[in-house]
Formats: sequence, C-alpha cells, structure tokens
Amino acid sequence: MRNLHDRLAAYPADTLKGMRRGIEKEGLRVLPAGGLALTPHPLALGAALTHPLITTDYSESQLELITGAHEGVQQCLDELTEVHQFVHRTLDGSGGELLWASSMPCKLPIDETIPLARYGSSHIGRAKSVYRMGLGLRYGRRMQTISGIHYNWSLPGVDSEQYFALIRNFRRHAFLLLYLFGASPALCPCFVNGREHGLERLDGGGALYLPHATSLRMGRLGYQSAAQATLAVSYNGLRGYADSLHEALTRPYPAYEAVGVRNPGGDYNQLGTSLLQIENEFYGTIRPKRTVRTGERPLHALRERGVEYVEVRLMDLDPFVPVGITASTMRLLDVFLLHCLLSDSPPDTPTEITELQHNQQLVAERGREIGLRLQRNGQDVLLTDWGAEVLAACEPLATALDAAHGSGEHGAALRAARALMAAPDSTPSARVLECIVQGHGNSFDAFARQQSIRARDALLALPWTARQQARYLALADASMAEQKAIEAADTLPFEAWRAQYMAVQGLGG
Repeated sequence: MRNLHDRLAAYPADTLKGMRRGIEKEGLRVLPAGGLALTPHPLALGAALTHPLITTDYSESQLELITGAHEGVQQCLDELTEVHQFVHRTLDGSGGELLWASSMPCKLPIDETIPLARYGSSHIGRAKSVYRMGLGLRYGRRMQTISGIHYNWSLPGVDSEQYFALIRNFRRHAFLLLYLFGASPALCPCFVNGREHGLERLDGGGALYLPHATSLRMGRLGYQSAAQATLAVSYNGLRGYADSLHEALTRPYPAYEAVGVRNPGGDYNQLGTSLLQIENEFYGTIRPKRTVRTGERPLHALRERGVEYVEVRLMDLDPFVPVGITASTMRLLDVFLLHCLLSDSPPDTPTEITELQHNQQLVAERGREIGLRLQRNGQDVLLTDWGAEVLAACEPLATALDAAHGSGEHGAALRAARALMAAPDSTPSARVLECIVQGHGNSFDAFARQQSIRARDALLALPWTARQQARYLALADASMAEQKAIEAADTLPFEAWRAQYMAVQGLGG
C-alpha cells in the first residue's frame, strides 16, 4: 500500500484532471417486433466509413456510436447521449427500428443471411468488408453480433511500460468488473443453434441461461476462438507484445489456408490466411492502442510511437440504461484503472495467464455463486474476498480523484461497488434474470425488446434543437463527401493494394 500512496503522490490534481475517456458503444438495429433489421445502414446517418461518431461494426445491422476523448465523465456521457438521440430520431422516422438494449443479440436469421457491413467501393472500404467476411468464415456470423461497450482511457505522462503494467493488473482483476457490471446471464436460443452450450432453459419463455452467470458474452459462448487459444501473447512490455502479435499476423494457419484468400469465382473470402488477418482480430479484455495514420497498420503505429491509451473491452451493455452505461460506472472504471496503473505489477507468466483464463470463464458463468473461489498464484481465494481487497485498495484513489474534481462522486461509485460485493442479487446480471422471470414470462427476447423500447422513448423525450439536428445532418453530408473523395483517389487495382497493405514490412519492427 505504501508504494501505491507514493506513486499516487507523483500525480498532482492537474494530472488527474487530465485523465481522458471515450466510449465506443455497439448495438444491433432491430425491427419493431424484435427481429434483426436486414436493411442497409441508413443514409441519413451518413457514411459508416468516414463518419466520426456513427459507424457500423461487424454487421450492416450493428451500429457503433463513438464519442471523442473527454476530460469530464459527464461531458463524455452527454456526447454519447446526443449521438443516441440523433440515431433514435433517424430510426424512428424511417420505419421505427430500435437499438437492441442487450449485449446478447435478438432473434437472428440463419448465419449466412446476417448482413456484413459495407463501406463503399474504395480499397479501404472493400478491405473492411472482406475482413468481416473472413471473421464470419472463421468464427461464425452469430458470434460477431454480440455487442458491448469499449472504454478508451488515458492519463497524461504515462509511458508504454506503465500502460503494460496497467494491462497486466487489469487482466488479474478483470473478474471484478464482470461481477459488478456483467449483464448478459441469458440469451435467445437461436444464438446457440447447432452448438454444444451447457445452458439451462427457462420454462415456457424459452430463454437459455445459467443461474449464477454474470456475462455469457465474456464466457465460452462469447468471443472465444480455438485458433486464438494457441496464442501465447506476452503483456510484459511493448516489444514482447508486438513480437507476439507479429507472429500471429504472419503465421500460416492450415485451416485458413484451406479456405484461401479468394474463392474459385474470384470473390474474396478473407484478407489473408495467417492466424490473424489484421490486428483487430485479436480478442482480449483490454488492448494497448495508438491512433493510426492513413494507411498505417496498428502494430506499426504501436512500435513506432508507443501506447497512447488503453481500450477496455469487457463491458456489457447495461440494459436498464438508455445509453448502456452510467456516469457512476464510468467513475468506478476510472478509479479501477488508476489502481491498475499504480499498484505493483509483476511480470505475467504462462501459469498465471492460464489461471486468468480460468477465472474469466468461471466468473462469466458462475460469478454470483455463493462461495465461488478463483485461482491466485496457485492458491484458491474467495471471489468476494479478493474483490473486497481490490476495492478497499481503491479508496485513496477515489479520494484523490474527488479532491481533484471537487466532488464526492468517485467515492460514491466506489461505495456502491463495495455494497454489491455483499449483495450478488443486486448486480445487473441478477436484475436481468429477475426481470426475465418475473416480468416477461421467462422470455429473454421480450425483456430485451421492452428495454429497447424504453430506451428509445426516454431518448426521444429529451430536448432536441434545430441546431443539433442541423449539426448532425452536416456531419452526415460531410462523411458522404469524404467517402466519395477516398473512392476517387484509389489508383491501384484492389488486389495490388491488398497485397501492399498486408505485406509484412507494414508491421514495422
């Protein structure tokens, strides 16, 4: 604890106030009755390739709403809310589509008919679609329709090695965030059609669930891959991490080589046949990130200029909140990430990495089970004891952040988290199950659809000015013009461009 206090003293109030966070929030467009919307990305929202705030993720049906990086939690949340308002007004005015409020998807059509995101005819636009084709072939399209919130976080003066120390501690203590904020304990049976799953069925309504699950999204049914399980990625520093990722991006993988880059008719199956097509294919609860330049590979950017911020990737959508996350949750994340940064962070080992994978799956599937024990340095420890220990260590950090901001809101967020450690029935995952059973006839779809309608109605009821509308329409028009300019600037044939972009030289190192 002494070391943590000493390190905290090195960060004056002005530095703590310089903490920045931004949000990327995914959500499926669904029809009023609850099925997946198969319509194209609405033109009124702008071009998904170039719009700074509104794009798509895996599917043409999966919106991704993006904020800038903000020094204030409320400013970040205000921007996220405003983007949601414009999207909901646009969807409501053109057929009444909804944004799905849950991380686990709505009723889905057969895998092959889930539409891939389209980004126009430019080389970079085509490459983004081909990459998604590859993801569908490798992991199935249903898995890619899962949605979540990515929390991007930075602090002034933190260098790459300090960010990697943060990442190691985050991975050690990520179980706590799954317990506190996991909100996907149940799903639609369509998601696991044809798969072994081990889930239980709620009578009558047909929802599949696990009684003590926190986040099925982050368990074995979510973003998991047998191929990626072979990766041994080190988080002990930038060089080791970059070398691990480089190897995955260049290692031929027989199953993907058998598929090939193109099919006999000449259409593209995937961008490449290595274990990972590109860097973003690597799944993880947290990533080191660096803003890339035009045409630059993310790994090259990291190697050349170091880590700029971290991207937290394990947060479920909160279906009880119109925009999927609250200010209190964001403040707890800020305290938690500061704790990860300032606490002792010994190097990870293959043994510890195996323990962490075990803990993640255990908490995702059984996190609210009374007496659940996790593995820590070869010993069994109660989840509740370990979680309480981490939260207690966060107290001076919450106090420092409140002093810097002249408020008590970080302390309040921490107290709420500590209360949940003794009240698993009050966690979001428990509340979701309670609502499904007591209010929606054991139907996951009915619950998520009602929460989606409530979110839409709440956002449509907020004030909205002609000036706001004009600004978002101008952003949409500008994005369309920018996409056309990118398309007009391409000169190489696409295959030559693809080969150039995928060349090993572009990875740096």
